[in-house]
Amino acid sequence: MTLDLDAYFARIGWAGERRPTAHVLRSVHRAHVRGIPFENLESALGGVPSLALPDLEAKLVRSARGGYCYEQNTLLAAALTELGFRVTLLAARVVVGAAPGDIRPRTHMLLKVLAEDEPTPFVADVGFGSTGALLEPAPLVVDAVLSDAPRRHRLVHAPHDGPLELWELQTDKGGVWEPQYEFTLEPFEAPDFEVANWHMATYPRSPFREVVYAQRTLPGLHRALSGRTYVRTADDGTVEERELDSAAEVVRVLSEDFGLRLPEGTALPG
Repeated sequence: MTLDLDAYFARIGWAGERRPTAHVLRSVHRAHVRGIPFENLESALGGVPSLALPDLEAKLVRSARGGYCYEQNTLLAAALTELGFRVTLLAARVVVGAAPGDIRPRTHMLLKVLAEDEPTPFVADVGFGSTGALLEPAPLVVDAVLSDAPRRHRLVHAPHDGPLELWELQTDKGGVWEPQYEFTLEPFEAPDFEVANWHMATYPRSPFREVVYAQRTLPGLHRALSGRTYVRTADDGTVEERELDSAAEVVRVLSEDFGLRLPEGTALPG
């Protein structure tokens, strides 16, 4: 099956020349981030999200739902491939929020993308789900600063013992470069992420199994829900945080503020 590009572009609110250029990549990437919310409701409700393209199209494109990294970036990879981009799947180790000495598995999915008019590949990622996430793809150039306004990112080389260079994505947090995740350019395949997806959805200690997460990036504002903690972060850095009173209020906020529609009567954890 191929992705219905007309439906996908309608979902993310994008219209433009359908060519595999760097400009198209940047604009589609930003439109996707703003158009499809990040959420883990499938795994939080006890299921495992399907990564089959027909299921992703039904859920993320034709329904008022979103997904997490495997779903989001598999969908973007399909769209970019149909547009003529050369796409390679990569895997990253998330380091933001890790305690000193913690070693997490490489479970985050991202993409390396080559456009027809740029010799340098880009790192694309619409599924990280945080205020440190990329709004536009980052050129794979060491120490080059990407101003994906209102955010800023850079890629640096991090020390490690492996045979391939280790890249680290960093985001500017008030003048301090904060590491987000690390990856090499070793190609991964779709079955690798089928395994990772199953692990993240079912492993008892997975952060996505029992707590509801949702993120929505809008012009001027980022909304984030973690359990019952609701945080609104404006582009100027202003943060508003409050605790939701009940699971019913969580469902209401997911619908009204994140654009996520759940079947009536859905009981969320917590």
